[in-house]
Amino acid sequence: MSKKLFGKTPEGVEIYLFTIENSKGMKAEIINYGGIVVSLYVPDKNGRMDDVVLGCDSLEDYSKSPYFGAIIGRHANRIENAVFELNGKEYRLAKNDGNNHLHGGIKGFDKVVWDVLEHSGNSLKLHYLSHDGEEGYPGNLDITVTYSVTEDNALSIDYKAKSDADTVVNLTNHSYFNLSGHSSGDILKHQLKINADRFTVNNEECIPTGEIISVEGTPMDFRELKPLGPGIQSGSIHVKHFNGYDHNFVLNVSGKEPEFAAEVFDPASGRRMKVYTTKPGVQLYTGNQLNQIAGKGGIRYGRWSGFCLETQFFPNAMKHKHFPSPVLKAGELYHHITVYKFE
Repeated sequence: MSKKLFGKTPEGVEIYLFTIENSKGMKAEIINYGGIVVSLYVPDKNGRMDDVVLGCDSLEDYSKSPYFGAIIGRHANRIENAVFELNGKEYRLAKNDGNNHLHGGIKGFDKVVWDVLEHSGNSLKLHYLSHDGEEGYPGNLDITVTYSVTEDNALSIDYKAKSDADTVVNLTNHSYFNLSGHSSGDILKHQLKINADRFTVNNEECIPTGEIISVEGTPMDFRELKPLGPGIQSGSIHVKHFNGYDHNFVLNVSGKEPEFAAEVFDPASGRRMKVYTTKPGVQLYTGNQLNQIAGKGGIRYGRWSGFCLETQFFPNAMKHKHFPSPVLKAGELYHHITVYKFE
């Protein structure tokens, strides 16, 4: 267990880096700014430890980064036209992604200071109170996020929240993984499997249209392990607008307990990551917009340097009522778990 100063916000608030680890040497380094996973060290096929998440060296770089490692909320992903209706009332949000709302707004949960409730050898519990009206969302939302490094080499993320008014909540983590190591180049040879037979179709603004179709015969068919590269570079109508994957998959899960959602295997390092979740969807994003982003150790991250598997309610769900609902009723408990397990 360790804690050290990482930097200060422009307002002078001290931000700390917390280390949590297991007895086998797997460790995560997390800051209480945005709840960001700065580093995640896991063994390769020879037992060599390497950092498998993209990140930054300074707090200033994180404030400008594309959500590296952060807790995302109040609503992850996109909301069309930055507006939704709840209980007959219209709520207008920030348009921070063209005409749309993305990842909670201009100052989402990725850019706030989280309180540290507990810090033990293998876990870190963070807390944030999002006030009524923050970024346009209704209700005072009380959130705790607990990161744990388990003895079976997993990073577990436990999300809990309660609101004093009906609201929408869709929390996720935005870590970019590269199982060869964060500085090793692109992830085109990584092999992916997703426990999904269907995905939500995007329009050209990466907004789900409401249509849900089979992965059969599309680059979205990850029902068996296959490399990411061919699909990213296929020129398919489903990927060409985005220069790669930025899509929500409809998981074959019940939501009652963490169930298998995805698996990624890196032939070069022998590392395998399995994802388990209680959420109904997962967004596959392949770092399509990374463009010489300043990274750790002076590294510059380019396109496809990392992939994200963001467990979530479907994007734009408030418009499409046949999607699982992100509405949280006043006084009810929002509780979801996502686990990234390494082998």
